[in-house]
Amino acid sequence: MITVLFVFQIVLAVILTILVLLQKSSSIGLGAYSGSNESVFGAKGPAGFLVKATFTIGLIFILNTIALGYIYNKNYNQSVVDNLPSQSSVPTPPAVPVAPAVPSAPEAPTEK
Repeated sequence: MITVLFVFQIVLAVILTILVLLQKSSSIGLGAYSGSNESVFGAKGPAGFLVKATFTIGLIFILNTIALGYIYNKNYNQSVVDNLPSQSSVPTPPAVPVAPAVPSAPEAPTEK
């Protein structure tokens, strides 16, 4: 299911990008290529149709993004930490090296 939604998301992103680039702006951009078929979209030209199509595809894109997030979070709600082997909670202290016994100094002879 997630794979289908991912592919659908990529297709929506490409279509949305094309629709935005086809819209008329201060510099004509790619909208110049749609000038020959203005009669198909009505008397106003493609402006109204492109705005409605962009809005619709954008709304579907946002809903698909929310659905992907919800499904992904529901299916993969595990953490990497959950799979680690458990260790004792009290760490063992490191071994302290024992110093070798130092011979004591010889005692001074006592006079009797």
